[in-house]
Amino acid sequence: MTNPETPTRAVAWTVADTAVGPLLLAATEKGLVHVVFRADEATTGAALERLASRLGATPEHLPGGPAGDRLREAVTQVDAYFRGDLREFTLELDWSLSAGFNRRVLRELAGGVPFGSVVGYQDLANRVGEPGAARAVGVAMGSNPLPVVPCHRVLESDGGIGGFGGGLRMLDIKRSLLAREGVLPEPLF
Repeated sequence: MTNPETPTRAVAWTVADTAVGPLLLAATEKGLVHVVFRADEATTGAALERLASRLGATPEHLPGGPAGDRLREAVTQVDAYFRGDLREFTLELDWSLSAGFNRRVLRELAGGVPFGSVVGYQDLANRVGEPGAARAVGVAMGSNPLPVVPCHRVLESDGGIGGFGGGLRMLDIKRSLLAREGVLPEPLF
């Protein structure tokens, strides 16, 4: 039962087809709140259940209102990025799904590592004032609820590609995004 003194939170969602496969995009009235790669039916269902639990609202598919408006803008910008017409997202973001150190790291990444550039885990830890936290930066990247915040731009100090949220099965997406931004060559096949 909902407490009448607690405002309900609108959550809008859709799945967008992209060059790296289907993306689940979810937004609140504050902004884009969650993006999930490889959003097949099972992945989407599980992600929406977790989102409802964490935000206390049942996500609605493409509703009107402020959450729907934020979602439509996110879809427009994601489409433009994958067409090659957009280099920097200008979306309002709802940081509700990250906190503390992870949020600090993600905000630094969002504002400090532009399209076509990369940063090391250690450098990112240094930037947020936590020089001993390179591994924790990796954890923050792996749990990034908003991969429009470019966690694919974070590499190992030796130049290795490092990990990507979702584990090894997602490295092809990281490589594809880095190639799209000119950091890696396009795959031959």
